[in-house]
Amino acid sequence: MSATVAAPHPGAARPKARIIHRAFLLTWTLAVAATGSAFVVHLALRGRVVEANQELAKARAEQARLREVQRVLALEAASYKTPERVETVARSLLGMAPPTDDRIVMMNGVKQSAAPASSVPRPAGSVVAQDRPAHP
Repeated sequence: MSATVAAPHPGAARPKARIIHRAFLLTWTLAVAATGSAFVVHLALRGRVVEANQELAKARAEQARLREVQRVLALEAASYKTPERVETVARSLLGMAPPTDDRIVMMNGVKQSAAPASSVPRPAGSVVAQDRPAHP
């Protein structure tokens, strides 16, 4: 008996190659689609980052402007507290003037003056802040 070995069928190798080829094409197609999707997502995120940076720049510019306004208003408020400014406003806008002698009210027969509290005569038994004992 002679053993004959059958030669491989030439058509048997082709279906296996087709399966490998189709698997490669499918893998390649999925890789290209994933890369394209990643690129689209990257562009969308990049656009949002640019918009956020523009909003941040606007907010910082507004913050700088508001700090300058605050500085100017603080200087203006400080100028309103000076005695010269108070007198100017009182005289010009409010029509005020220093009181005349007939407008000064006498209390206990003693004319009130701008003298220091220690030199102003006071009735016996009156208490001034300096005479009070310190609180513990």
